[in-house]
Amino acid sequence: MKIALAQFPAAAGDVAANTARMTRWVAEAARAGAEAVAFPEMSDTGYAPDFFAAKASPWDGAPLTALRDAARTHRIAVLAGLSEKAEGRLYNALAAIGPDGALLGRYRKTHLFPLPPNREPDHFVSGSELALFSLGGMTWGASICYDLRFPELYRALTLRGAEVFVNVAAWPVARAAHWELFLRARAAENQAWFVGVNQVGFIGEIEQAGGSCVVDPFGNVAAKASSDREELLLAEILPDRAREIRANFPIRAARRPDLYADLARPDPS
Repeated sequence: MKIALAQFPAAAGDVAANTARMTRWVAEAARAGAEAVAFPEMSDTGYAPDFFAAKASPWDGAPLTALRDAARTHRIAVLAGLSEKAEGRLYNALAAIGPDGALLGRYRKTHLFPLPPNREPDHFVSGSELALFSLGGMTWGASICYDLRFPELYRALTLRGAEVFVNVAAWPVARAAHWELFLRARAAENQAWFVGVNQVGFIGEIEQAGGSCVVDPFGNVAAKASSDREELLLAEILPDRAREIRANFPIRAARRPDLYADLARPDPS
């Protein structure tokens, strides 16, 4: 399947403008022949802590509704990082929408970034469930930005059937080298495709790294966007590639779960 990654700078606090921008990218991706288009983390509000609470939308609010309508109109799946306000709580979420506009899945970020200036635990409640959905004849596993630093998450998704990972991010230039490193590592160690879509430009004084990319199940970069401009990156994901690599190089057969019990225990530090 052909996928489009819409790397763009979401304007801080301007939900209407960001939503309009996303719907335009949906149309452009469809015209380019893509079957799915992915958008970065918090694409509706922008990744700007000062606006999270004031500008977040309920799950059935305007941003998601507009994206579902656009998906249905253009017959293209949409994967988007969005805010979610529910019962007085705020979540950093990912919506997976089918080409018929149906909601395929929702993921709430489980690993919240704890450091300044954003300190996500001061704004968001962490999610408590893994999220998988079916798209293009493949099983996808969802993640958001900082989740990328936790390999346990991706192994758990793989054990539940994931063949493709998606990560929507607002990853800064200061740690740009880690972005590609982790995307490639998670893909290679789980023999899965990885779609990583990042913001670009400045959020306040923090420059985002761009570099959205698609990595194949052997850890090779199949397509990569620039580090400094808004663009639509197109790439092909081959459903049989992950299955072929797993069959020919069956690394999971050598796993030793009997030695990994500590991974399920709280960190003693």
